[in-house]
Amino acid sequence: MTSLLHSKHRLITILKISAFVIFLGRAYQHILWDPPYRTFLWDESILKNVVENIFGVAWHDYVTNLSVDNTISLSIKVIGVFYLLCAIVTLLMKPNMKKLGKFFLLGGSIGLLILALLYCKEKFFHVGQFFEYTIQFLSPVLLYMILFTTIDFKKIRLIALIAIALTFSCHGLYAIGYYPRPGNFIDMTLNSIPISEPNAHVLLKIAGILDFVIAVAIFIPRISYVALVYAFIWGGLTAIARLTGHFHVDFLWNTFNQWTWEVLIRLPHAFIPLFVMIADRPNLYFWKRTQAI
Repeated sequence: MTSLLHSKHRLITILKISAFVIFLGRAYQHILWDPPYRTFLWDESILKNVVENIFGVAWHDYVTNLSVDNTISLSIKVIGVFYLLCAIVTLLMKPNMKKLGKFFLLGGSIGLLILALLYCKEKFFHVGQFFEYTIQFLSPVLLYMILFTTIDFKKIRLIALIAIALTFSCHGLYAIGYYPRPGNFIDMTLNSIPISEPNAHVLLKIAGILDFVIAVAIFIPRISYVALVYAFIWGGLTAIARLTGHFHVDFLWNTFNQWTWEVLIRLPHAFIPLFVMIADRPNLYFWKRTQAI
């Protein structure tokens, strides 16, 4: 019984850390940088009729109004403060705090979901761009489910596996070049590993193929643990690469200021595979048994 409780605590701790780093990273981004809300708020094809017919303001006046821009900027910072509160509350979350959990965990998750949609729009509605964020917007949901619901643990584990599969396979779509391969993928590879640019393209293509392999292998019992170990390592490396791949000794502050939050929001790509690994290694399908403890 003590062993089961200890394992349960470890799993909750991993999910707490996962949700915490996402919220903290997004808080930093919103407070100091500029998330892509304007890609929607300044989209003439979507909002022109609303702005002109409902608010009675000419579209040109709306998009050039400094007061409107300042309001958008202030609103983004307010959202950042909300994410910061989500991060703090996440670390303090206990099973008897269901109302706070619903507001901050599920509310924060909805915010992350909207952000994923905005990034998808910014990337010309690439579906893969949206689902690449699955781990990020589902991590707080997984924590909520494990703390405040009686959902069978096998179902929680399955949702975690689906999140891993979607995140890794959609990341792979960019790595293999199905979508235009981002230039920063190449830059990070060249700055992290001493290889030529052509070899960097080959390496990324191989990594992309492995992303697809992992997305399938984690559902195959005999090889799922090995696949999860790879996902844990690769997820961690790709997160840290955001910092090491853009590291400049002469501009240390700029490096950490610009890229640390990028590392934080991607660390769950390692934490969620770790969550399933720990659940699987001792064959811990124990949730129904421990709920009565």
